[in-house]
Amino acid sequence: MNTNIFQSTGKVLLGLLAISLFSNPALSQDQHKSDFKKTVISKDFISEGVAVADLNKDGLMDIVAGYFWFEAPNWTQHEISPSRAFDPRKEYSNSFLNLGMDVNLDGWDDVVIIDYPGTPAYWFENPKTASNDWQKHIIADSVGISNESPAFVDMDGDGRVDILCGDYKTRQIIWLKAPTQPGETEWKRFALTEENVPGTDRFSHGLGYGDINGDKIKDVVISEGWFEGKADLTSGDWVFHPATISDKAAHMQILDVNGDMKNDVVSSSAHSMGVWWQEYINDSTFQTHLINNLTSQTHATILADLNGDGEMEMIAGKRYLAHNGNDAGDADTPYLFYIEFTPMIGPFFREHIIDNDSGAGLNITVEDMNKDGKPDIVIANKNGIFLFENQIKK
Repeated sequence: MNTNIFQSTGKVLLGLLAISLFSNPALSQDQHKSDFKKTVISKDFISEGVAVADLNKDGLMDIVAGYFWFEAPNWTQHEISPSRAFDPRKEYSNSFLNLGMDVNLDGWDDVVIIDYPGTPAYWFENPKTASNDWQKHIIADSVGISNESPAFVDMDGDGRVDILCGDYKTRQIIWLKAPTQPGETEWKRFALTEENVPGTDRFSHGLGYGDINGDKIKDVVISEGWFEGKADLTSGDWVFHPATISDKAAHMQILDVNGDMKNDVVSSSAHSMGVWWQEYINDSTFQTHLINNLTSQTHATILADLNGDGEMEMIAGKRYLAHNGNDAGDADTPYLFYIEFTPMIGPFFREHIIDNDSGAGLNITVEDMNKDGKPDIVIANKNGIFLFENQIKK
């Protein structure tokens, strides 16, 4: 979990944090005015993962945080399985990442929960009634989910979300395929790499999925390099290219930042300070450029077109009290922000603060919650559970 960060540079980095709001020329000038309507769903710490799904089939998107769900539109709290609120300064929760999807294809959305790193993941079957009797299924008995930034992505293009992660038991990069036939409950495990590869330690940091070398096949990116993708997602022998891409990162996003027609990497620091873009030079060389030093512990990122211009922005936020207040900067201002990329126009990005009293957890969810055609943001962490309705004018 990297609990010894900032040991030699904490004072310097905290000083940078104090001045960053005033010294960064790319920071939005209207930072005092948010373009998002904030709703506090709960101030309890019950999960660092969050998801949305229409769990009661009333046509409204509900919010899932760990073993609880909040029914729209009044956000009435319901229990999926016995759980509780946790002390944010003393405990971790039993829910690190969440996903809402119809797992068994019965027409009802279910809930996926990824627990503490190195343990199995679960999905809970929607009982289709007001009952709390959600049947629990282990997604893969032999898999200990490693890497603290598993990705919810459609690996094979079948329109179904899969899970990309590390397997702590075999030290492989794997993906878990959701059921494809009604009534199925088991997820299939496929290895992309050989055993004992980097990025698969229990608390590894940094994982992304995108085309690095321009061959039109998506690759797997980790902080220490990248695995070259193949059309065969079951081959198990993707070649690793060592490269110093980033420090201990969260979700790593793959996109062309500077407009040179080559994909780059955008990463955030899971337990130190900073967000960067890593410029692709060649297969073994990435040049790091600082985007901001606004805050530390940005342990989750996601791409979404927030302003309706057809281009993706990256949302990130501080994982408030990430290590229970034991790290320097752990309890600093819990910012939530997004980065707008401006290819061909230096410095190629512009930052926008969404909120200064929320932050983010271990995954961020984007969904049009109010059906106005704009993607909204939902987060859960040790500071609570929050909905941000997008009011950016197109």
